[in-house]
Amino acid sequence: MTMQLYCFGESGNSYKAALTMTLAGVEWEPVYVDFFKGATRSGEYRDLNVMGEAPVLVDGDFTLSQSGAIQEYIIEQTGKLGGADKREHLEVLRWMFWDNHKLSSQAGMTRFLMNFLPEDKRPQQVIEFTQARLKSAYATLDTALAGRDWLVGDAISAADTACCGYLYYPEPFGFTRKDWPNIDVWLDRIAEQPGWKHPYDMMPGSPADRA
Repeated sequence: MTMQLYCFGESGNSYKAALTMTLAGVEWEPVYVDFFKGATRSGEYRDLNVMGEAPVLVDGDFTLSQSGAIQEYIIEQTGKLGGADKREHLEVLRWMFWDNHKLSSQAGMTRFLMNFLPEDKRPQQVIEFTQARLKSAYATLDTALAGRDWLVGDAISAADTACCGYLYYPEPFGFTRKDWPNIDVWLDRIAEQPGWKHPYDMMPGSPADRA
């Protein structure tokens, strides 16, 4: 049965799930969530996911939200992208948890504030604060990738598909690839994987649709 992923192209968290599913060889289809018109606040969507967020995975009669949980489900279902053994799998989880707290949460909010709010409503002090936190996260990631192809072990894993989630987006939010050479080549390496697509090509919805 084809899995469904409720998602939208602007969502880096949706992209983490979509990319993990794609690289694991899962058959899935996107269901567009019109976030910018309030879809996640509707009663119908809250019945699907009480947290009112995207992504949401539907696999038959099983429904699951939160990108990290979806990634773990895909690992369990396919045996792929979870590391070569138990120790590596714990390392994969460690990076996924780090990403959710230190990188993606900050990147997602900063990108939203800088690009998707009206210019006169953008809180500059908040943006500067989160950009400083992001700089520290980029440094952690860049250092971890020094001399390595992948974050964990000798193959791509969900650690990589989690931590790259927001780093392909073109909108400015304080990340410039050339400033972080190890991240830069790592993103190219991920993009060379069979089936890889840019988030705006992998999922419906982009800023161009609202232009």
